[in-house]
Amino acid sequence: MKKIGILGSTGSIGTQALDVVRNNPELKVTALAAGTNVVEIEKQIREFKPALAVMWSEEAARDLKQRVSDLEVRVLSGMDGLMEIAAFDEVEVLLTAVVGMIGIRPTIEAIQRGKAIALANKETLVTAGHIIMPLAKSKNVPILPVDSEHSAIFQSLNGEPKNRIEKILLTASGGPFRGYSKEQLQNVQLEDALKHPNWAMGRKITIDSSTLVNKGLEVIEAKWLFDVTPEQIQVVVHPQSIIHSMVQYVDGAVMAQLGVPDMKLPIQYALFYPDRKPMDGGRVDFAKLGQMTFEEPDTQVFRGLKLAYDALNIGGSMPTVYNAANEKAVSLFLERKIGYTQITELIEGAMNRHKVISNPDVSQILQVEQEAYEFIMTEV
Repeated sequence: MKKIGILGSTGSIGTQALDVVRNNPELKVTALAAGTNVVEIEKQIREFKPALAVMWSEEAARDLKQRVSDLEVRVLSGMDGLMEIAAFDEVEVLLTAVVGMIGIRPTIEAIQRGKAIALANKETLVTAGHIIMPLAKSKNVPILPVDSEHSAIFQSLNGEPKNRIEKILLTASGGPFRGYSKEQLQNVQLEDALKHPNWAMGRKITIDSSTLVNKGLEVIEAKWLFDVTPEQIQVVVHPQSIIHSMVQYVDGAVMAQLGVPDMKLPIQYALFYPDRKPMDGGRVDFAKLGQMTFEEPDTQVFRGLKLAYDALNIGGSMPTVYNAANEKAVSLFLERKIGYTQITELIEGAMNRHKVISNPDVSQILQVEQEAYEFIMTEV
């Protein structure tokens, strides 16, 4: 029996992870954490019976505690609650699927406690990769990527010497606006940006995918996860989303992981690693697929990707600015307070004004995040 805790259990990754648990009795959910969705987490608690549950807000925690007073579950709130889950003896694998930098401190705590990390929180490595990866190595703790692309790279590295990587080929669908001009992007509305052609995801990540900022965040993550240089990471647009990413080795061989677009596959792989378990769902029918196509991303139109490489090359606290500015800008777009193209304009503006801290600690990372938020709000 493998005991898992899930941070972000009511979100897209969290709910799909619980689908995986339903189909695998070898997994036991011992802790759950959510933001404010009390109704959904109550259902989860009644079904999976964790010993510990956390809500981000105190008000939601009070509501939840009353709702589940008939059950043996301890209800906590806020960062203290997340840290309790990270330190909980009954958690062996921590799935971090929260959105935002609130995932950093619990991830560090769980690593220090020797727990395996199933990582679905981009911000953790984008902003604190220089802290997380050395710590995980020193504690001999595996960081198991849940992102479909990073899971594909991880699987393509299986059994291969990592010091023989020539290039990582990070695939992107291109999003709903592939082929658009700058002028066409000016007319994009919220409803358009929320229609991803291949993947079912949360609202924020769907917007990020449409701007290619999500791919930019994945580039930064890949640098830390696989210990490569920015020059060794190439983004390739692959509209069919069948090849989830590839690794090219020094002898020219390319290893790839293929499959239908389904996030439950990388989630299950991370939770059972190094084993593979049977999974229901679609299979690729290559005869019906017919062809797969590839193209270069247009970084002149989709500047979010270029800005990610800029942030990665500058290093230090700049990736934090890139991430935080995007987070705030996307939230404003979702509230219809800014236009679509303003997202990357605001990211660039925040990066241009930032004075880089070369090796930020967690408190400095969070301060830089706050400063980026404040800058965005002064520009709107």
